[in-house]
Amino acid sequence: MRKRFLSTIKPFLKPVIALGLVIFLALGNAGNALAARSGGRIGGGSFRAPSRSYSPGPRTYQPPGGGYYPGGGGYYPGGGGFGFPFLLPLFGFGGGAGGLFTILIFIAIANFLVQTFRRVGAGDEVNSLGYSNPKVSVARVQVGLLSQARYLQAELDELARRADMGTAEGRAEVLQESTLALLRHPEYWVYGAAQSQQAALEAAEGKFNQLALAERSKFSEETLSNVNNQLREATPKASLPGGSGELANQLAQQPSEYILVTIVVGAEGNMQLPAINGSDDLRQALRQIGSLSSEQLLAVEILWTPQAEGDTLTTDDILAQYPDLKLV
Repeated sequence: MRKRFLSTIKPFLKPVIALGLVIFLALGNAGNALAARSGGRIGGGSFRAPSRSYSPGPRTYQPPGGGYYPGGGGYYPGGGGFGFPFLLPLFGFGGGAGGLFTILIFIAIANFLVQTFRRVGAGDEVNSLGYSNPKVSVARVQVGLLSQARYLQAELDELARRADMGTAEGRAEVLQESTLALLRHPEYWVYGAAQSQQAALEAAEGKFNQLALAERSKFSEETLSNVNNQLREATPKASLPGGSGELANQLAQQPSEYILVTIVVGAEGNMQLPAINGSDDLRQALRQIGSLSSEQLLAVEILWTPQAEGDTLTTDDILAQYPDLKLV
């Protein structure tokens, strides 16, 4: 009788076991789903084009004493001969004031050409509107630290609350202080990543925003932010109504394994960050990005997670959300 019963239910055992395993895994990950990844953010700056402009060439000279000079030919009674008055005196077809003026014109043209080639050699471009469109570096450095580095969260929180992101000097100071906080405790480094790319000024803002938005999208909520001196701070979970405080206490009993800090900058010039294969590479990348001056720095975003008390960042989160990170 027993054997007959077992043979009857045997075809149903595998589906039941499989269903039970799915339910178990779903319930087992429910706690992780409830553990929202909060984030902090400090940002500011702009990618406005420089105000300096480039003249297409020397202005047309109107000699004293009258005469007709329609942009390069015609009658010029100042001793320069008939037609092309700037060039002929230099080759013996005139003299006096015309020859001296021609030399000055050639000096101005030569200076313009030298400056133009120098800017092109440095990676600058001049667009159709006549203003400079220099090359800009857009770079990102990420550091994953052990959760024992709790001091770092507190430092970044305090920095967000007092930072002056409305000035170039304030943004450079925030960048330096953030990188210094990371450089002072390499013993907590676990993961690292760095990348840099160059683009013309007009395209650099789009690339910068892509990197920043990609990191922000990994947060469930930005619980503390200071962007262009607009400070926003979410209400702590423990004070929310409807039992949220109890949920926060339950999550706090599951300590976070890691803290992840991301720095994104846009800066004038050509910045080449090293590929991260160890702690020395990560140290070099942090020093490079942290040493940017206020004149070079166009925009900066500093993001970290978790920010809110009770939120966690686990190994599974690191592997799923940050595949570019490498062990250091």
